[in-house]
Amino acid sequence: MRITQGDDLLTNILHQRRQKLASLINFPVILWSGRSIPRNYPALTYPFRASSHFLYFAGLPLENAAIRLESGKLELFLDDAPASSILWHGEMPKRAEIAELIGADAAFPMAELKARSTNAATIAVQDSWTQLQQSQILARPLASPKSPTGIDLELTKAIISLRLSHDAASLVELRQAAAVTVEAHKAGMAVTQNAQIEAGVRAAMESVIISENMTYAYPSIVTVHGEVLHSEHYHNPLQTGDLLLADVGAETSRGWAADVTRTWPVSGKFSPTQRAIYDVVLAAHDACIDKISPGVEYQDIHLLAARIMAEGLVDLGILRGNVEDLVEMDAHALFFVHGIGHLIGLDVHDMEDLGDLAGYEEGRTRSSRFGLGFLRLNRVLRPGMLVSIEPGFYQVPAILNNPENRAKYEDFVKWEELEKFADVRGIRIEDDILVINEGREVLTGKLPTTAPQIEELVGVNT
Repeated sequence: MRITQGDDLLTNILHQRRQKLASLINFPVILWSGRSIPRNYPALTYPFRASSHFLYFAGLPLENAAIRLESGKLELFLDDAPASSILWHGEMPKRAEIAELIGADAAFPMAELKARSTNAATIAVQDSWTQLQQSQILARPLASPKSPTGIDLELTKAIISLRLSHDAASLVELRQAAAVTVEAHKAGMAVTQNAQIEAGVRAAMESVIISENMTYAYPSIVTVHGEVLHSEHYHNPLQTGDLLLADVGAETSRGWAADVTRTWPVSGKFSPTQRAIYDVVLAAHDACIDKISPGVEYQDIHLLAARIMAEGLVDLGILRGNVEDLVEMDAHALFFVHGIGHLIGLDVHDMEDLGDLAGYEEGRTRSSRFGLGFLRLNRVLRPGMLVSIEPGFYQVPAILNNPENRAKYEDFVKWEELEKFADVRGIRIEDDILVINEGREVLTGKLPTTAPQIEELVGVNT
């Protein structure tokens, strides 16, 4: 890790964050960063990613570190790198340097953490080695981050309330991630005509991200099988007539994410059936973004997308019936099964390690409905929230060929008409939208969405 001096905005914001936390709780907190995990032998590890809760208050991706927060003060616990590590890793910043940069009130070796751990709350991290260390130092078992109890639950609720709305330092990072992500998608479209397989497009997109000293915020989805929502295979050939769905987002060196999806024709030109479905998805995308403003229920935005999707599919002859009735019976979810989006921040699905504690207002629970059960966010929107809007259309064989679905929706789906749209496996259009006092700001708005604009970016071989 390298650090830079003079980042006054970071230092000031970190101070403000811990002051805000102190106003919400009256007990000490210890947050661990976690450690890298060996890939096969100990010295070869997977890329390290610090716990997002640690990052929010420490600001830097320190490995094998912890911070203690109490009454607005921060103590850093971190061991200096051994002298022998210089050969392999170069000169590393000392604990005192890092403490000064993040505005720590004191700094100690990790061995002293145990003595400062009495009655402290925490949130369990993802890696099992650090979870064991947490439990040993706190001298108590740890519950899952999704179901904390006691002071851990109080801490979790306090952190959620802070992280739901982004401050100035967060927005600097999020805008950077969004800008790089936009350029990555443009690069992917530009090389499609010359790429042989999906991996060629993926390489072009991720190279833009890497060249900006960022990483991808999640495993990139670059696939001609858009009906597979989280496909991580890149070996399929790119053929005329295919649609390529790319869900790729950058993450800054301090952990802040973007999340964008575009779908484009490999040939550079949508077929009539592809264009028809694309325009339905785009209509839902645009209408949902226009509805975002403080005080709006996010679930209402999802239901708006459902109605527009249902109406569009009725107009195309795929569904039959009254739009409101179709949505009530979840007929739209045969093709649009997931939620309209999620929170974005330090995690691309922000704070989802906490389960629905973060995504759902207190007292709300997930619906058992087919068309609502995958809604990741069910809150009233407020200024500072960053959310995704990502309607989609998918022909998932496991859903469409399910005998129960066939029977339930027999009178509402024109299966013979659906067959005419066989060249549309999956389409998703996704942008990142910041809720502001005046309504909304599309952080990824410089990436075009209309079919003619997309076709122009892809280009057509002549």
